[in-house]
Amino acid sequence: MMNSSDDQRYCDVFIHETALVNADSVGEGTHIWAFCNLLPGARIGRFCQICDHVFIEGGASLGDHVTVKCGVSIWDGITLDDGAFVGPGVMFTNDPYPRSGLHLDSYPQTIVGRYASLGAGAIILPGLKIGAYALVGAGAVVTRDVRDFALISGHPARQLGWVFVCGHRLDEQAGRFTCRAGCGRQYSLTADSLTLKEGSDRPE
Repeated sequence: MMNSSDDQRYCDVFIHETALVNADSVGEGTHIWAFCNLLPGARIGRFCQICDHVFIEGGASLGDHVTVKCGVSIWDGITLDDGAFVGPGVMFTNDPYPRSGLHLDSYPQTIVGRYASLGAGAIILPGLKIGAYALVGAGAVVTRDVRDFALISGHPARQLGWVFVCGHRLDEQAGRFTCRAGCGRQYSLTADSLTLKEGSDRPE
């Protein structure tokens, strides 16, 4: 374990003894587990969970309360907003025309929105935006932007429906979308986006 006495950049952070951590900043309460490698320039928020064998390049940024499961590489140009979940073996890409020995002056910006979840083994092509609270199915190949609250899956990924903040699928009846978990909140679909219906509580 590394604590604030080892490096003042990482106060109140758990760092496994096998991890290599040279990130510019790591927020309090974050746990970095075995065999991770965080390069200079990377920025990690508070209360994150960075699981075994995660590689984070210097141009990557993670918000607060982000979870990155085992075996994930997060490259330059990738941003994970607050609360994002990245399942094991998710594969990000950041170069649309890769060649050995050739490097871009700047990389496409890929953004995973607030509290979006990427299922195990999903592949995310460069320069995309995954909307807030979206849910990407395991093994999906994401080739286009994903709307807020969208449920997508497949090769290539296609939208199958909508999900609520809890991750449960929304049921549609007479143009109203209701959470299967029974929370009572309802949405309506307007211009291809979900809108919380008047009188329903807003999610936190």
